[in-house]
Amino acid sequence: MSNSTTTFYALSQSFSFSDVFVIVTYFLLNLAVGIWSSCRVSRNTLSGYFLAGRDMAWWPIGASLFASSEGSGLFIGLAGTGAAGGIAVAGFEWNATYVLLALAWVFVPVYISSGIVTMPEYLGRRFGGERIRTYLAVLSLLLSVFTKISTDLYSGALFVQVCLGWNLYLSTVLMLVVTALYTIAGGLAAVIYTDTLQTFIMIIGAIILTVTAFQKIGGYSNLERMYSMAIPSKIIPNSTCHLPREDAMHLFRDAVTGDLPWPGMTLGLTILATWYWCTDQVIVQRSLSAKNISHVKGASILAAYLKLLPFILIILPGMISRALYPGACNHTHLVICKIGKIMT
Repeated sequence: MSNSTTTFYALSQSFSFSDVFVIVTYFLLNLAVGIWSSCRVSRNTLSGYFLAGRDMAWWPIGASLFASSEGSGLFIGLAGTGAAGGIAVAGFEWNATYVLLALAWVFVPVYISSGIVTMPEYLGRRFGGERIRTYLAVLSLLLSVFTKISTDLYSGALFVQVCLGWNLYLSTVLMLVVTALYTIAGGLAAVIYTDTLQTFIMIIGAIILTVTAFQKIGGYSNLERMYSMAIPSKIIPNSTCHLPREDAMHLFRDAVTGDLPWPGMTLGLTILATWYWCTDQVIVQRSLSAKNISHVKGASILAAYLKLLPFILIILPGMISRALYPGACNHTHLVICKIGKIMT
């Protein structure tokens, strides 16, 4: 672990003034967009604050749906998992494409007709009583904090630490403060517009990264060949988990021996995806802010198309990083091997 930390700080020294300027500009731009968007919508009513006045167009909602799922934790996680095991992890992204259509055509019309603002409110109206409403609100808050917000904050703060050499806790507090300023003041409208900005930045940056990566490795055929030979210099004795998987280039893997078996990635994952995309407050709230059902459908279609991109723009560059720099994968593969031993 100490070697990884040393490498991180060594990398941070290679960042120039222009790199730091871009990062600082990114934070300031987010703050500016959040403040600007908070002035466009009346925040004096419940609908104005929590649903952006129900006047949002399809394209910022679709971009926000995508950005909400592609946090810094998932961005780093997809690239790392791709480097460790290959392209099958793309199933987590592609599974969302048809579930997003179910959100717009099946679920949202029910939510709109019930006149609700939050998912706990829907359960309260559907089944009656306050206990189930309170239970879902508390459960959703805990799940969000411990499974989503915490990982996104850590991975984002780690990036700031690597780039600027700042303390990890200082970086975390910085992101919390910047986000809280426009989120609390501007409500859902500020969140949606800043998500839209981040979607453009993510896609443009990822395209540049992908093109550069493929230029360095010389195309997909070279990636397949070099990835199969990318073995870390540090390995765990009497173990094969550090070796590139033979099925690394297979999207659907064996139902018995595969690390991501196809029945689970198609049938089982659909159940999880339906919960997240069709009943989670973060997602449903954005869809309910649309002007009408046509904008809801347009937003879901846009988000579904955007969910096709991480395979090319995140996972493949992660695999290229292993192919080009196999020695840099030591710590990642040691951790994956240890987790695998614990689970088995």
